[in-house]
Amino acid sequence: MGTLLEVADLSVRFGGVVALDRVSFQVEQGQVVALIGPNGAGKTTLFNVITRVYRPSQGTVLVDGRSVLAIRPHNVVRHGLARTFQNVALFRSMTVLDNVLVGDHTHTKSGWLQASVPLPGAVAAESAARKRALEMIDFVGMRMHADRPVATLPFGVQKRVELARALVSKPRLLLLDEPAGGISHEEVDAMARLLRRVHTELGVTMLLVEHHMNFVMGISDRVVVLDFGKKIAEGSPAEVQRNPAVIEAYLGAA
Repeated sequence: MGTLLEVADLSVRFGGVVALDRVSFQVEQGQVVALIGPNGAGKTTLFNVITRVYRPSQGTVLVDGRSVLAIRPHNVVRHGLARTFQNVALFRSMTVLDNVLVGDHTHTKSGWLQASVPLPGAVAAESAARKRALEMIDFVGMRMHADRPVATLPFGVQKRVELARALVSKPRLLLLDEPAGGISHEEVDAMARLLRRVHTELGVTMLLVEHHMNFVMGISDRVVVLDFGKKIAEGSPAEVQRNPAVIEAYLGAA
């Protein structure tokens, strides 16, 4: 179906520290690609380059053939990119519904003036946004929590709320930073099933960072492995599991 994301010769340096060293890989439309490696391997740094938090020292990142570096950071979501975070980045005093509505801001057509006055257009836009948000809350199975403040919810539930907030923007490429991190074994299995539904029912291409190997191997089409900022392997889950360099660097030598 074509290449959606292309990372080419990407390097990031923080002073004398090389966080990424000439990393290249591609994500095809419709794929689920996992990015794995030890702590400090450069995985989250790569996410931060793709979403315009960091500017690389060299290299390019293309989405649909267009350089991400030409996009202003606040406009990344308008170009079909959305992400979640290793430590959920939600507004804790706001309700689940209000948090998900934040992710829908690019689809709300009324401006600040219209939104401040209860004109018919603003009311209709707000109603449509609320409907979209509730549909996505339903999709992640959190409708019973829609009106609860996020701070009162368990961490695993907050992970689903953050996922709903990303999905309501209708991304073509979803970046997931440790979706299985910090949750129970049962929640890990449930999250894997939910992400398969995101992939198959919503048609979202995904790039995920994850340390939970059973999760990675069960959900991914391809796996890219980083170690000390360099790509040391890439292939199918089975190929990566057998790769001696991966076993030594990440999975653990026998």
